[in-house]
Amino acid sequence: MAGGVGSRFWPVSTSEFPKQFHDMLGAGETLLQKTFSRLNKFVPTENILILTNEKYNDLVLNQLPMIAAQQVILEPVMRNTAPCILYAALKIKKTNPDGLMIVAPSDHWIEDEKAFELNVRSCFDKCENEDVLCTLGIRPTFPNTGFGYIEFQQHKTQKENSGLFPVKQFREKPDYETAKTFLKQGNFIWNAGIFIWSVKTILAAFKEFQSDQYELFNSGFAILNTEGEKDFIHVNYPKAENISIDYAILEKAKAIFVLPATFDWNDLGTWGSLYQKLGKDSNGNAIVNGKVLCEDATGNMIRLPKDKIAVIDGLKDYIIVDKKEVLMIYPKSKEQSIKSVLAEVKKQFGDQYI
Repeated sequence: MAGGVGSRFWPVSTSEFPKQFHDMLGAGETLLQKTFSRLNKFVPTENILILTNEKYNDLVLNQLPMIAAQQVILEPVMRNTAPCILYAALKIKKTNPDGLMIVAPSDHWIEDEKAFELNVRSCFDKCENEDVLCTLGIRPTFPNTGFGYIEFQQHKTQKENSGLFPVKQFREKPDYETAKTFLKQGNFIWNAGIFIWSVKTILAAFKEFQSDQYELFNSGFAILNTEGEKDFIHVNYPKAENISIDYAILEKAKAIFVLPATFDWNDLGTWGSLYQKLGKDSNGNAIVNGKVLCEDATGNMIRLPKDKIAVIDGLKDYIIVDKKEVLMIYPKSKEQSIKSVLAEVKKQFGDQYI
């Protein structure tokens, strides 16, 4: 899934060039390229589909020249995760009705890719043999209020050493005190938004819990993967309900299992989360690109144009992002407010900066 805007990474991430198409880590690969490479280690190139907004089609094809144009599934409008997953599942059914799927965001950071593969394969095995939906969860390291949580039945595993636990319920983003109780109980994990299931099982779930949405897309099943698909989608996709896969399916379905991941993970949702994963200088500053001379400057997240020099004095725990047309100097403690800053920039200066 590569259709998001990533507005909390403004000014680098914009509606015309979102964060998944940037090298956010300064590692030589964009987040999309890194995600593709991770999956491509155990999923054949031709079996990887990229779901994105149609205005990002050229960006995807330029960054992933190894894929064919038909592997990019284009959304004419944004409609959250449930419609695009349903659309993709029907297209896969047309090619392989017995297929297995992994649904993965394009902008996450995963370090131990071998552990990731082993976790996914465990879920593939489960979904191949049973009519279940699986998800990967992340063991919480602190009472985070920015993630949804999954409550699981920790006293039961489906089979010995599988590591998979039945899901009791999905919980919305909690307040701080509630998050602390989740951690204390020990059977709550972060919802990473990585899902594994068979085409047959997820489509049956849509048919049961999202019947109108299912009928809307399935009415064009005969022309999927043909020249008539584009016209059908342009007419019908805007009619789809704007709803996440969590609300549409996962909070209603019964046979759901979660595997607590054995790999390090970060959703890279904010500048602060990026700061946590980058190397730091002796003063705790994380620097992407550029060259920095710091005096009495600590704990800053600094991103500059390549080879640009910055002198920073007296700033502590700030986000400092220099882009050709925008300079942002903003407290890390207020990073969740960057979306509201975007709205004000649009109001004051116009759409071209967002």
